[in-house]
Amino acid sequence: MVKTITQRPLDFVYFCFFLMHVPATLLVDLQALYPVSMTPKFIAALPEFYVKMSQDPLVGGAMGYFGRPENYVWFKSFLSLELVFQLPVFVLAMRGLLNGSKKIYLLMLIYAASTTTTTLPCLAVVLATPLTSPETLAAKMISVTYEQRLLLLSSYVPFFLIPLTMTVDMAFRILRLIQKGIDAEHTVKTR
Repeated sequence: MVKTITQRPLDFVYFCFFLMHVPATLLVDLQALYPVSMTPKFIAALPEFYVKMSQDPLVGGAMGYFGRPENYVWFKSFLSLELVFQLPVFVLAMRGLLNGSKKIYLLMLIYAASTTTTTLPCLAVVLATPLTSPETLAAKMISVTYEQRLLLLSSYVPFFLIPLTMTVDMAFRILRLIQKGIDAEHTVKTR
């Protein structure tokens, strides 16, 4: 009998992660890709509010709030991946996790490894963004206060650590399944 999602703590964390990621993806992250004319004003206000509060150099840069958005084409390519690959995975993974399906493990491994890889450079940008000072203000450089950096890290670090944990976890789960298959095959051959 399959345990419920709440009886599988790590799966429950993954489920909640995917569940909260869907609105964040649709309402904030992907707005850099949406045509401005098709975005309702109240939805367009969400990334504006977020960037004013956090000075996020990535979202702000991709949205064109800080200089030229074409300088963030690399980040927009990550957002495109979020749209065409990650968003469908969120839905499929939530369904598979709810049903206790092991068939979802490989897709979750691919997602998690990809996300860990793309989030690391984002973290590097956040950490490399200079702290606001009279010099950065005079030079009109993108900068963050110490508090904004903490806010940004509290936003980006979980999106790195949870997929990193998922990568390792899913790799070991798949390894165990492969070992069971090898053991079963060996048992059949020795009969």
